[in-house]
Order: sequence, then structure tokens, then C-alpha cells
Amino acid sequence: MSISQTVRDFITLAIQLGGWMEMDRLYLENRVLAMIGEERLAKNEVRAVTESAVELVEQLLQQAQKNQVITDILAEKELLEAQLMDLLTPPPSVVNAYFAQYYSKDPIQATDYFFQLCKDNDYIKTREIARNVFFPVETAYGQLEITINLSKPEKDPKQIAAEREAVQVDYPKCLLCMENEGYKGRMNYPARSNHRIIRMNLDGESWGFQYSPYAYYNEHCIILSEEHRPMKITKATFQRLLKITEVLPHYFVGSNADLPIVGGSILSHDHYQGGRHTFPMAVAEIEHSFTLQGFPDITAGIVKWPMSVIRLQGKKQNELVAAADHILKKWQTYSDEALQIIAQTPDGTAHHTITPIARRKDGLFELDLVLRDNNVSAEFPDGIFHPHPDVQHIKKENIGLIEVMGLAILPPRLASELNEVEQYLLGNENTIADYHVKWAEQVKQDQQITDENVTQVVQKAVGTVFARVLEDAGVFKRDEQGQAGFMRFIHTL
Repeated sequence: MSISQTVRDFITLAIQLGGWMEMDRLYLENRVLAMIGEERLAKNEVRAVTESAVELVEQLLQQAQKNQVITDILAEKELLEAQLMDLLTPPPSVVNAYFAQYYSKDPIQATDYFFQLCKDNDYIKTREIARNVFFPVETAYGQLEITINLSKPEKDPKQIAAEREAVQVDYPKCLLCMENEGYKGRMNYPARSNHRIIRMNLDGESWGFQYSPYAYYNEHCIILSEEHRPMKITKATFQRLLKITEVLPHYFVGSNADLPIVGGSILSHDHYQGGRHTFPMAVAEIEHSFTLQGFPDITAGIVKWPMSVIRLQGKKQNELVAAADHILKKWQTYSDEALQIIAQTPDGTAHHTITPIARRKDGLFELDLVLRDNNVSAEFPDGIFHPHPDVQHIKKENIGLIEVMGLAILPPRLASELNEVEQYLLGNENTIADYHVKWAEQVKQDQQITDENVTQVVQKAVGTVFARVLEDAGVFKRDEQGQAGFMRFIHTL
């Protein structure tokens, strides 16, 4: 197909997506020509387009590189790709108007529209996400989910060098600021020309709703404050989370903890994560119910989970908020030194917080409150309630919201490393990493390993390690002493 036909087909898709009209065709086609370094457009038919926008843009990028508009440096390609895809994306006001129109009929229709748009314009990197390795593993806590994250492309030396030479600019302040919408990007900052944000009002505050470019689960979304301010778990957090589940009842929503070690990767900007996915923790059962004093209409219980989770259910948001705030304040000042649980160190540093998750279930509002402690010790300098050294060969990063709920986000290195573990277990030539050998020997002792079952054996072993990772992050351990300690805390409520 000629490059002129590619341009014409691409603009046909742009018009179909609702941001432009047929009268705009020549204008748009000339814009694309300029962007890819072409001088003229041959006459071609306007026809039904069978290729996706992603496929067409790939052809346009190849032509741009041929015309020396860009080089083969990844960042240059991504910047131009986003600018091209911006033409395929209606402006923010139009996207918000469409969203509102669909929402008036059904919230699911609204998110379906926005989600599909973000896939069509390649803001959500569906091709890259498809590279991730995913497998479920049965454990004592039900089925956990394992992902090896391969979606983000590796940077080559030219890209790294270009980033070093790029001018440092304090704009946008972070990757979650509203100012990212439509931002071209730089060699050292991701392209956001095709990025759109749905505006939300949460109790009088301006917030934004967007999808994650490298989603870890279905319809992985981010709800972010318009104000660039640090994350903080407060009573207002619970109010907002429950309000979001009222606005988007088919989505769960949760917040990372607001302290280092137990928090997420971006604590500088107040935000939540949600989506249309049922996590393993959501289907975990209550193993001990209790009465929350002063809240007779709230159902409360301890969840059967490797981490320490209190689940609250109720019909009224304000009652749930008050109950959750009661538990947060108790936990922020609660210590049990026999279990190395210390709320505050002598220098006045606070160490206790909560990872909260909200959802709708059977007509009720539901809140899971995961107790977190970020203390360190001489034995565990990375964190007492953090993956311990013997499991860090699989997972040593912070245990954030997504992992808390039972989905492991494991580093890319494991894709190749686990293949070498398999070869080691089979007695074949291998280059197994030294830090996997002891674990591999333990796996080998447990069962007979063959060519047919080795992958399943290794995946099962990884899932078992992830369960242990979550147990390490649990403040009240799953043994008799730990559960007795959990009940002591429950009695204070």
C-alpha cells in the first residue's frame, strides 16, 4: 500500500472516532504529511479501513524514519507516534462530553467508550501488555495471580545517552499531574499527546479519571487529584473511595499506603487505582467475625489472607467511613512490641498506616483495610514487614496495592531466569543465577520433575514464594502467636 493511502486510511479512522468531520480531511492529511516528512499526497480513494490505527501508525513511523524526520531511538518514535495518535483522539472537551452522554445511560457504557478510545489510540499499550507472562497458582489462600512484567521496552544505549543529554524540566511535576494531558513529552519524559482525562468531582474537589498505559489488569485506571500534593490516608480517603464506587459501581478502587517501604512508587501525588477486575483478596472469606463497638449496622471481620485485613460492609457510606476512620486512628497509635509492631519510634516518626480497598458487593458498600507497618530492624533493614531476604530472589520490591490484593508484579529478569531454573531442575546445561540455586534445590526435593511438568512445577513454586512474600508483609503473622496478637488489636476496637 502506498504511503498516501496509509495517510488517507489513518485520517478516515480519525474522522470515525468523532473528533473531526469530513470537511477536516484535507487539513488533517496535510498535517500528517508534514509530521512524517512527505511533500505531496497522491490521489487515493476513501475506503473502508481494515487495518488498525496502530498498524497504520507503524507504517507512518517507518516513512518518517526513511525521510530522516526521526531516528531509530525509541523515545523519538514514541513522541511522533503520540502526536499522530493525537489526531485520532477527540479533544478533552469532546471526550468528556461523550463520556457524560454515555454515563447518562449507563456507567458501564461510559467506561467502555473511554477504555476503547484509549486502546484505539494506543495510549493503552495493548501490544506491549500482551508480552507479559501471566499464570494463576493455587495456594492456601485461594488462587493467587502472577505477572512477569515485560510490557515496558528495554532502553538501548542510544536512548540512555539521549536522556542524559536532554534538558531537565520541572514540568509536569510528576507523571500523574493533570498537565500531562496533551503534553508532547521529551527524550527523558514520556509522550502524552494522545492522553485524555475524564474530570470528576469528589466532594467538591476536582479529580481526574484516566487509564494506565501499561495496565496490570483489566481496565486498570487511575483517579488523581488535580492538586499536586502528597498521598495521605485520612478519613477523606475512605469518603472518596466509597464515592468512586458509587459513581462507578462496576469498578473496585483502592489506595496505596502513604508511607515509604509499604507504599507505592509515586507517593508525591494523591491518587487511587481501580478497575474492572476481581482480585483474589476480594473473594477471600471472612474467617472471624466481630462486632465493632459503636457501629451496630456494620458487619466486620478478619479476612483469611496472608496479610492482616479487616473487612467492613454496610449500606451507608457515612457509617463505613466513620468505622474505617475509627480503625485507622486506633492502628496509628497501636503497638505490640512482642510482635515487633511499633506505632511510633522515639524520634516521633509514625510507622502505621492502612492500604484501603473499596468495592460494591451484593448491594452493600465494602471496605478492606490492610494494616501496614514500615519499621526496619538490624535483622530486616529493608523492612520488618517487607519481603525477607530468602524470598527476594523472586520479589524484593515494595508490596503495594496490587500485590496486597493478590496479583504479583514480578520483574522482567524472571522471564529468562525461570527458564534457566527449569533447565537446572531437568539436569540440563544452564546458567542459573546463584541466588536461585538454594530455592531450586528445595523445589527439586519436593517432587519428580519431567520435561512435561517442569514449567508447572516452577510456576507453582513461584506462587508459593509470593504467598510467603505476602505473609512477610503481614503485621500479624498466620501462626498462633500472630493471630492471638491480631485478636488483641481487635478487642481495642
